[in-house]
Amino acid sequence: MGLLKAILTAPLAPVHFVEWTAQQVLDSAERELYDPSVIRQRLAELAEKVDSGEISEEEFDRAEDELLSRLSEPGQPQDGE
Repeated sequence: MGLLKAILTAPLAPVHFVEWTAQQVLDSAERELYDPSVIRQRLAELAEKVDSGEISEEEFDRAEDELLSRLSEPGQPQDGE
């Protein structure tokens, strides 16, 4: 049965590969989006930008709130997990 199944599902292999690849990209993006070290780095970059006058205090506050909310979102992986 294994050989027959392999023969019958072979035409779907490219579809499964694309699906698997898309899932890997999504997983990687989510890890980076919620990675505390990446968030801390972006917070530091924001602080530098506001200090140098590249962005306003209001822009800084909005971006900071967004980044800090990522750190506290329930169900997201934290350091060491």
